Amino acid sequence: MKETALVFCENQFGHIDGKTAAGLIRHSEKYTIVGVIDSSLTGKDAGEELGLSNAGIPIFADLADALGKLPATPDCYIYGKAPLEACISADERLLVLEAMESGMDIINGLHQFFSDDSEFAERATRKGVTITDIRKPPSLEDLHVFTGRISEVNIPVIAMLGTDCACGKRTTAVELNKALNEIGIKSVLVATGQSSMMQGARYGVPIDALISQFVVGEIENAVVEAFENEHPNIILVEGQGAAGHPAFMSSLGILKGSKPDGVIIQHPPARKFRCDFPQLPMPSIESEIKLIESISTAKVVAIALSHEDMTETGVLRAIKQYEELFHLPTTDVLSYGCQKLVRALIEHFPTLTKGLKRDIPQRPHVKIRGLAAIASVPVLPIT
Repeated sequence: MKETALVFCENQFGHIDGKTAAGLIRHSEKYTIVGVIDSSLTGKDAGEELGLSNAGIPIFADLADALGKLPATPDCYIYGKAPLEACISADERLLVLEAMESGMDIINGLHQFFSDDSEFAERATRKGVTITDIRKPPSLEDLHVFTGRISEVNIPVIAMLGTDCACGKRTTAVELNKALNEIGIKSVLVATGQSSMMQGARYGVPIDALISQFVVGEIENAVVEAFENEHPNIILVEGQGAAGHPAFMSSLGILKGSKPDGVIIQHPPARKFRCDFPQLPMPSIESEIKLIESISTAKVVAIALSHEDMTETGVLRAIKQYEELFHLPTTDVLSYGCQKLVRALIEHFPTLTKGLKRDIPQRPHVKIRGLAAIASVPVLPIT
């Protein structure tokens, strides 16, 4: 059975730094999310705030509010923010201590390891709860360097890369993974970040917490393990950062370690500056595609868009423009589903049709919720 969990996301739910919390609301194989803490949205439904249908997941003002209204104390308290800063504030620290005092296990995705904190460790021992630091790397003897065994993987490996961080790569990977499995194409997602590990990915490691010597090897090892253990038809590798982003090296490690056969690139058309870096203008998607294809033998096979700060008509216009300009299937999976991406993969890798149990589902009419959208309109035909 899944453990129940309360997610802390003060002042960030629905925003970029709240991406971990949002991901857990949209999909979690490991936890049943029973509530979110964000005083700026008290009383609202977490699903509706993300443009989903009512998920029955209330947003609370604080920990006391949550524990006073929930029918039972949740099993876990998840720190659901992903800020640029490495350490939590004094107020957030007190909430972690209060959660342990209430008997809740702590799930932490920050670079600050709570289990190494003497006060947290003492409180956990006294209350009989556990602290799980998702980003804590494996012991040195358990880490892997690159071996070349990736060449033994004889099924398609697809990397989900992007033009920036926090632009929807993980969300598209999770949705595509579900869509493929639903129609009988066995797909396994290899995680490379803390959020997807929290969601329940069975293979992978948060690569930004590793010594650089082991990043490529850990990605290779995760892909090989998924291939050998699961016997899938396809493997999807979650992207991190962007190949052209000056602050991150993760995409290069993913390209080297997984040696993908294809790339799906994620892009937020309305974003003007890189996330958390207002002095850095966003690159064009064309420049990122050229960079990826210059440092890898893989080709970009499809484009996925993030609809942040866009109207429904704006998204549809962008889809049409990108398909005409790049001759690549383009979609926004949260609004229009994954059928274009699935069809692109089958077109490039025909052996995937052997696993098909039913037709690719269609979503002919959709509406982008939570945006300044107009009435529902039909999706564009697949080109």
